[in-house]
Amino acid sequence: MHEEIEATIEHGERRGPASESVRDTMAEALVEGCRLLSSEEPAHTRDVARVVGLSGSYFQRCFKKHLGVTPQQYRRRILAERGRDALRTTDSVTQSVYEAGYSSSSRFYEGVGQELGMKPSVALAGGPGEVIHYALAHCSLGHLMIAWTRRGVCEVGFADSPGELVPQLKRHFPKAKLDASDPAEWVEAVIGAVEMTSSVDIPLDIRGTAFQERVWQELRAIPAGETRTYSEIASVLGQPSAVRAVARACATNSLAVLVPCHRVIRKDGSLAGYRWGVERKRELLLREARKRSR
Repeated sequence: MHEEIEATIEHGERRGPASESVRDTMAEALVEGCRLLSSEEPAHTRDVARVVGLSGSYFQRCFKKHLGVTPQQYRRRILAERGRDALRTTDSVTQSVYEAGYSSSSRFYEGVGQELGMKPSVALAGGPGEVIHYALAHCSLGHLMIAWTRRGVCEVGFADSPGELVPQLKRHFPKAKLDASDPAEWVEAVIGAVEMTSSVDIPLDIRGTAFQERVWQELRAIPAGETRTYSEIASVLGQPSAVRAVARACATNSLAVLVPCHRVIRKDGSLAGYRWGVERKRELLLREARKRSR
């Protein structure tokens, strides 16, 4: 998280002594603001702004501009992730409420549930007690696995052999209960997207940091048959220096095709790495380009 913050506040409007000074001052204010917002003590935006020497409205605007989320959105995510971590080492949800920095159990349940997509009682590393259904299928790009929770599809992946797919799912959700299910309607929809025979409009259970989720949202906005560079995505997010952070977010995407990270390429037009193989990336782009040209 801190690396993303540093990357996004590195750039200024112009280079020069004056702008360097302003940028450094703003960087210090935002980093300090993030530290205060991460505190276990109550942290209202206006109070944090006052401590870092800015007006409430100006701090809010600058925070949203450089980090892509409001101060309180940032705080909610931090508290939710801390609540999940607290559940690993404490004996009760009640104890975790206060260790995470929530003021009440109701806020804890609301925050962890909304931000992490699961109830606090199952919001542990790997989702213990959570049931993840999955199905295996075959398509023209090899073997395919699709996994889903009650919230939506949480993973889609390719492999050269079916034996590679379930271990991959276990690594991502080591404590969840995995349930092999018959191919569902969602499986057919994903295969249709791979084969370019139908569009996809299914609910997703996306799990990532606030920054990752913003990147993934931008990827889903890229029309089929078009590509963007990592730097273009960073610029659209208002964070042109966060190219590496964008690349990492693409690399950690676990929803092949549904979150089309294959549509992101290097500035020179070459294909960067793709977790399911560069050849599959090339083939998906060729298929989309052919369909668009019809």
